[in-house]
Amino acid sequence: MRYKRLVLALLTVAYAFNAMDRGIISIIGQAMKVSLRLSDTQLGLLSGTAFAALYALGGISIARLAERFNRVNIITVALIVWSSLTTICGLAANFTQLLWSRVGVGIAEAGCTPPAHSLISDYFERERRTSALSVYSAGISVGYVVAALVGGYVAQNYGWRSACAIVGLPGLVLAGALKLIVKEPARGGAAVGTGAASGVSVGSELEEMLAVARTLIRNVRARHMILGVVVGAFANYGFYGFAPLYFNRAFGLNYSITGIIAALTGGIAVGVGIVAGGYLSDRLGRRSARAYALVPAFGTLLATPFYLLTAVSGSWPMATVFLAIAGFLQYTSLGPTFGVVQNSVGSHRRATATALLYIFLNVVALGGGPLFTGWVIDHAGALGASLPSATRYGLLALLVFYAWASVHYFRAALTASSVQSDSM
Repeated sequence: MRYKRLVLALLTVAYAFNAMDRGIISIIGQAMKVSLRLSDTQLGLLSGTAFAALYALGGISIARLAERFNRVNIITVALIVWSSLTTICGLAANFTQLLWSRVGVGIAEAGCTPPAHSLISDYFERERRTSALSVYSAGISVGYVVAALVGGYVAQNYGWRSACAIVGLPGLVLAGALKLIVKEPARGGAAVGTGAASGVSVGSELEEMLAVARTLIRNVRARHMILGVVVGAFANYGFYGFAPLYFNRAFGLNYSITGIIAALTGGIAVGVGIVAGGYLSDRLGRRSARAYALVPAFGTLLATPFYLLTAVSGSWPMATVFLAIAGFLQYTSLGPTFGVVQNSVGSHRRATATALLYIFLNVVALGGGPLFTGWVIDHAGALGASLPSATRYGLLALLVFYAWASVHYFRAALTASSVQSDSM
């Protein structure tokens, strides 16, 4: 068990670097905007759409490799590539160069979570799988904390280009540690798997992906859990992508202070919520499988008014408190959703299932959320709203998506049986 925890810790740190390199744009966005004369729509493209642009191709392709080849090697290579490209972002002289660098980061980062989910599911049995996946998912918060604190401080004192280098370079060291320590486990090691990889051909690969997609779509609970997390993530990526800019614009706070706020609200509070949601779901799930849907349903629903209070508060300390509470509540959804998806397919289909889920999380949510928010802000400004007010309107426009997400989670709860009945 000690070694399993070490493996989980290293994979979580890898995901933290993944999230750190992904989220740095939202922290240093205002400095980049001034330096390169960017619009908020362009910032939305850089923090979301550019990252997600080729994720579908990269995610599925890498996931299919992960079903057949060494998953540790895949994560190691991906980590080296995205860390290098994040560092290179600091050398960009214009928007186009930044855009292509972020596209490359997106493709490389697709090589992290699908094989990592598959590894974790082989290391941990079903009764502990959701908790383990929630710990891994909390890496997104750890990465955001580091990006916010370190990135904000470096951007404030040394410029945004130095911030890109400081968050990108350490990933190269982690890649070496991951390769040396983590062992590739047998497929289905923590549970009896169903299905094995067949011969390789374009037709067989497409059929396998379609088979996984059909399994998830036909499983009503899994389908609504996926819809819930994607719609909620659309709002999350938009809200947290522009929240630091909102605190800067509405309250006149500098990059260091907004970095601390982002670390507390989008990092620590969110991370605690992710882990709490996973452990609470596993605990309550022993009595009723509905818990895996009800925990995120109530969490997302209760978070919605706190997101509203964040955007309308006239005091930045109170807005910070409201955003922290909202993040804690809403992010209880991640662990249970990932657990249901992993438990719905066989051991040789787990990476593919995660990749399919992340296509929607990245292309629809990450690709659309920040872009939509930036578009609302730019158009509100064109209609005469001040920059702080326009940014507030952009955040308020996202509230409907949180309420929408909670509806899907409640529908998932209604379709779940009282006893766990997943295929794994």
